[in-house]
Amino acid sequence: MFGIWIASFLFFGTSAGKEVCYERVGCFKDGLPWTGTLSRQLAGLPWSPEEINTRFLLYTRRNPKAYQEISAVNHLTIQASHFGTDKVTHINIPGWNSDGKWQQDICNVLLKVEDVNCINLNWINGSLEYIHAVNNLRVAGAEVAYFIDVLMKKFGYPPSKVHLIGHSLGAHLAGEAGSRTPGLGRITGLDPAGPYFHNTPHEVRLDPSDANFVDVIHTNALRFLFEFGAGTINACGHLDFYPNGGKHMPGCKDLITPLFKFDFNAYKEEVSSFFDCNHARSHRFYMESILNPDAFIAYPCRSYESFKAGDCFHCPEEGCPTMGHFADRFHLKNRKPNRAYYFLNTGALSPFARWRHKLSVKLAGNNATQGSLFLRVGGTAGRTGELEMASGTLKPGMTYTRLIDADVNVGNITSIEFLWKKHWFGHSWNKLGAEMVIDVSGKYGYESIFCSQDITEPNIAQILKPC
Repeated sequence: MFGIWIASFLFFGTSAGKEVCYERVGCFKDGLPWTGTLSRQLAGLPWSPEEINTRFLLYTRRNPKAYQEISAVNHLTIQASHFGTDKVTHINIPGWNSDGKWQQDICNVLLKVEDVNCINLNWINGSLEYIHAVNNLRVAGAEVAYFIDVLMKKFGYPPSKVHLIGHSLGAHLAGEAGSRTPGLGRITGLDPAGPYFHNTPHEVRLDPSDANFVDVIHTNALRFLFEFGAGTINACGHLDFYPNGGKHMPGCKDLITPLFKFDFNAYKEEVSSFFDCNHARSHRFYMESILNPDAFIAYPCRSYESFKAGDCFHCPEEGCPTMGHFADRFHLKNRKPNRAYYFLNTGALSPFARWRHKLSVKLAGNNATQGSLFLRVGGTAGRTGELEMASGTLKPGMTYTRLIDADVNVGNITSIEFLWKKHWFGHSWNKLGAEMVIDVSGKYGYESIFCSQDITEPNIAQILKPC
């Protein structure tokens, strides 16, 4: 029998609460620290494993399109499947009421680049309503831990080869599984859920102690009631990444503008779209990172404001990690106290990755004029489009400096072009040029210097040469 074997209700005040025990996965209390709010108390104890019906759907290179359902309860299903005990295992864990599409997308991409076991967890029965999912994830997490334990005991498969990738509530589910699994290899939290998890004890939420390495991507890290955020405000990994500041992602709508339309039915759709966009960017970034190991370089900094101001440019001597799939390549990934937050910018549309440069151009010319300055940077791996450096009154002799997040990884810089465009129609006798351009790459701090003695009319590209 795999149902409830004990259902004891013990009342020892608020901190003790009730307790229920299930075969295989153990006992669960609803007292503190798990019932930190009235809503969580009213939701009651987590449901039984039968009600939640946690399922493990395996994809490998031998069955990339059609899953094989495997079960720790009947470990012969694992033995009869294409599960490879010599391969790393990634388990994708969805959050509240997920359709599972992002899980399938990640498996598709992973299997193109790596020969792995890719498992999609399905716990949809227990996650249809958020408040129940908050409690039920504890049982589902215990099921994941039991699955890993069976892999170890029946097949000699080490937990260190297991990587849990959890989105939203799925990140905390992964944390629950990790807290029950000594030596778990890695957990990646994709915008871990915030409501009912802000400032909670580490037993309740994802925490660095839950795996040998925990990395987290925050994309909607705001208080839900005050700033409309679905993600947690707490850092909860060894490495916590905050793309675009970690709150609102470029390309996602805001929630303020639609309010002025006074169409509240439409506003409900805007709210849904807002959360779907910002909250989901975390797994979209992760999926893109699998295909590009050099993408999403992140810089340690005390705040996003300091990062935007250029205070944390370029990477320090110890280097920078990359956000996403290859974060585990960072040699300082497990450092304990005084960990830094890691910031980067992305684009509004896919491909999202950007590469940071600090560009300075010393302007030459015969007169100040109204216009805009642009540079094109070329290298061994690619070439950028026009990067705007300045706009307004352009003064010869002045140096204009900007931090640029280019959408192309140019590699080692081999060429720089200068271009300017005037703001006013009609003929202009003014000519401008780039006397010197200095490019400092963000990852390594390499400095490239290009020079020219020429000045040109507007809309004519000036090709600079290494000084």
